[in-house]
Amino acid sequence: MSSSDDLSSKRQEVKLYAATTVEPSTENKTFGIIYPMTYPTYEMITMDAAQSAEKHNITLTVNAPDEANTEQQIRIVENMIKQRVDGIAISPVEAEALTPVINKAKATGIPVVTFESDAPTSKRAAYVGADNYQTGQQFARTTARLLHNEGMILVESGLQEMYGLQQRLNGFIDYIRNETDIEILEVKYNQGNENRAVADIESMIDAHPHFNAVVGLDFVSVSASALVWKAKGLNRHLIAFGDSSISEKGLLNGQLSAVISQNERAWGTEIVETLLRASEGLAVEDFRDTGITELN
Repeated sequence: MSSSDDLSSKRQEVKLYAATTVEPSTENKTFGIIYPMTYPTYEMITMDAAQSAEKHNITLTVNAPDEANTEQQIRIVENMIKQRVDGIAISPVEAEALTPVINKAKATGIPVVTFESDAPTSKRAAYVGADNYQTGQQFARTTARLLHNEGMILVESGLQEMYGLQQRLNGFIDYIRNETDIEILEVKYNQGNENRAVADIESMIDAHPHFNAVVGLDFVSVSASALVWKAKGLNRHLIAFGDSSISEKGLLNGQLSAVISQNERAWGTEIVETLLRASEGLAVEDFRDTGITELN
């Protein structure tokens, strides 16, 4: 058995995920995908979306700010509206700020799907991803199991203003405080910047050298924490977010104790399939739940 097969066999399914397919379209459509920033995990999602898009004669326009930026996301949506794309998928940096332009797209006949993080008060057609509060709870359950319900932890998150990450952190903190004797020593936000994430983790470790685990709630924390672990030669628990080549390598080489995933490898297909249904006037589920998986 190969190392990747072995990793796959150790996946603990917390929720089950089932895709809904749509028949190939004979009309050539254009869908836009907008990420919060550029990052390798999003490239993986794009590859999955591109494979699905090819089956349906769909052209993808993919864009993202170089660094997480709400105003740039708004301008990108505005440009896609002017280009009269047939559908838009967006992971909004700040839900409240993006809601008016999402509603504008809807008003012009362009369906919008959110993914990773929702904009729940907008007129988006659907949200693709997992329940972020429950994801935070799963992070906490995994952390509690590894630490036997006690110890001291450091937490690194991403964009402080991102709705999904707020939910994820709230779910994590609520469980840790109500169900365990674990102490959260410090929480920092990298704002989607890997260099800042490295600096955050290093500074927290220096300030709290007797910590038992670091929990990274966002994509960027995975690569940053792996760099810190390698540089410092640490042998403490590290729990990360997102199924990617980075996290898979971290699990295989023993840097990561566990990874909590929302089955991100399925997001691209789900985004395309959901937008296709919405663009053809078909009913779509309000919440396309891709589930939560623990990899260990």
